[in-house]
Amino acid sequence: MADVFRKTARLIARGEIEGDLAKAAGTNTDGDAQKALDVIADEAFMAALAGSDVRYYASEEQDSVVELNGQGGLGLAIDPLDGSSNIDTNVSIGAIFGIYPAGPDGDATFLRPGRELIAAGYAIYGPQCSVVLTVGDGILKFVLDPETQEFVQVASPAGVGIDSAEYAINASNYRHWTKPVRAYVDDLVAGAEGPRGRNFNLRWVASLVAETHRILTRGGIFLYPSDAREGYAHGRLRLVYECAPIAFLVEAAGGMASNGSDPILDIVPDELHARSPLVFGGVDKVMRVAGYHELPDEEISALFGNRGLFRA
Repeated sequence: MADVFRKTARLIARGEIEGDLAKAAGTNTDGDAQKALDVIADEAFMAALAGSDVRYYASEEQDSVVELNGQGGLGLAIDPLDGSSNIDTNVSIGAIFGIYPAGPDGDATFLRPGRELIAAGYAIYGPQCSVVLTVGDGILKFVLDPETQEFVQVASPAGVGIDSAEYAINASNYRHWTKPVRAYVDDLVAGAEGPRGRNFNLRWVASLVAETHRILTRGGIFLYPSDAREGYAHGRLRLVYECAPIAFLVEAAGGMASNGSDPILDIVPDELHARSPLVFGGVDKVMRVAGYHELPDEEISALFGNRGLFRA
């Protein structure tokens, strides 16, 4: 996989020299638009892993599980190119992956709780190409040296527990959110004059790897909730190859990840491309979001100005 990360980083760095990597290339099984680079990255990972110990390959870009090696002992769940809507804007994008022990068949390998992952991580293609991963106890970070083209281990990110005032959510969807999510964000927006008693800063990159990298580096919280729009009732991010790997990584770093109420790693997907809301960051921050979902209705109304249980 490291070789694919290296080659993809080079391809992205060359940008339009290599052609239009952001051009439309059809749709995936869920009807989401694919970019040329989505398909290139997916094919590169499958080619590189053929003959490896990966038996089953589950990708956002594939309709069903692909068997790569009948003798392999692992299952790889992957979003080969996360954040592809940002390809043409030179914003950080990446790949997200999770590794399971191979089950008796493809579905059994991936339709299981995320706590059964044995490794997870991401590659981020930005000013640096970095890989951040875990095998379940702490996290490791490697940076691609542009001169030697080798991945060099550097200090691990240690920011997930920082009491950061940053939060990430797509605020344009405010009108579609549930009352608890609106109430939570209302209290952040109210700043020092509101029940939280401090000012907060909104961040939104629309690239899950970029959001994760920032939070692991300097703290904060990320929210991609379910909402009232068609197709968003169960969130929009994929549980198997986005939410579960990120949750496994964040928990290994000392943080927490939930669907707003329940831990992501305890959820069993009912199908390969199942979706889920995703909230992750520092433990206290994620627990606070869950607390808003438990408040009585009158306390989460837009006109309620105290919410005393959640001061500061």
